[in-house]
Amino acid sequence: MALSQEEILRYSRHLIMPEVGVEGQEKLKNASVLLIGCGGLGSPLGQYLSAAGVGRLGLVDFDVVDFTNLQRQVMFGTQDVGRPKVEASKDRIASINPNVQVTAYRSKLSSENVLEIFKGYDIIIDGTDNFPTRYLVNDACVFLKKPNVYGSIFRFEGQATIFWGEKGPCYRCLYPEPPPPGMVPSCAEGGVLGILPGLIGLIQATEAIKLILGKGDPLIGRLLLFNALDMKFREVKLQKDPECPVCGKNPSITQLIDYEQFCGIGLGQEEADVQTNGIKEISAKELKSMMDRHETFVLVDVREPHEYQIAKIPGSKLIPLGDVAQRANELDTAVDIVVHCRSGARSAKAIQTLQKMGFKRLRNLKGGVLAWSQDVDPNVPQY
Repeated sequence: MALSQEEILRYSRHLIMPEVGVEGQEKLKNASVLLIGCGGLGSPLGQYLSAAGVGRLGLVDFDVVDFTNLQRQVMFGTQDVGRPKVEASKDRIASINPNVQVTAYRSKLSSENVLEIFKGYDIIIDGTDNFPTRYLVNDACVFLKKPNVYGSIFRFEGQATIFWGEKGPCYRCLYPEPPPPGMVPSCAEGGVLGILPGLIGLIQATEAIKLILGKGDPLIGRLLLFNALDMKFREVKLQKDPECPVCGKNPSITQLIDYEQFCGIGLGQEEADVQTNGIKEISAKELKSMMDRHETFVLVDVREPHEYQIAKIPGSKLIPLGDVAQRANELDTAVDIVVHCRSGARSAKAIQTLQKMGFKRLRNLKGGVLAWSQDVDPNVPQY
């Protein structure tokens, strides 16, 4: 499809580059790229790929814009809070470049829909933040023989590469098995420097454009690591695993599986009860009633000190999760103990540790300090 006069003017700074030229810009116009996730990584990806003239973009995201997103998800403004991310992203892309065709998929990617969605795109870009979707995206790309431009971020660190089973290693070659559930904290638990997804997302966008143009040395078989605190990049060579169950010589996985089960998520109630060792929960309102009745108990906060400075429940004792085993002697086994964190996950781990040490009178604050802010005291900040 040839360029119009308006497009020649719009992309003139590309056209005068010999590595792009008219032929390269037409390749971009005729290309299709699917973005998995419209959040931190999807924000720079959507804006820069549309500005560059990629002809068709697909957006997959079932979430809505939250106020906490605005620190890093620069696709959105304050006025977009509460809107579906794919709709807000589609409007923003249209304002950047109306020549780009955008297809929005406001649904959760699953084994049932992934192949149908992926098949219409040349390049898949993974901007997700959870392991089930990463394995799902990888396997679907291997089965469809499509490149998977991968990126991930956490706190001050990020990484990027291209997984492509046809020409190099896939995600399973690097990570054959997912970590145990809860072992790797999410950005909501550990935080992320707001600028970091911009850096990693732009690396992903650059790699996608290089693939479309057929220029340069793409990040196939190379994992690029970035540390913002040191402002240093490192590169690690990746090798294709001949025994990989998906892209190896004799693959044992030849169709999509239940990825949440594979990653230990979505257990049945009986299995969940066994995994949490029968942890008892208490609601924020029930905790407030205990305080009002002046019952004797200890409230333990297992978040980090910097989180404690942001928001705290009155009367709580701070013992960070990593210190629980060493500081258990500060707690009385004969007294009721209510444990809490931000949302309830880390406090459940703390209770499991205390149970192994003989503590029995333990309860987990359901929803953590966020539930306290929502149901009891709105003056306690949410974060």
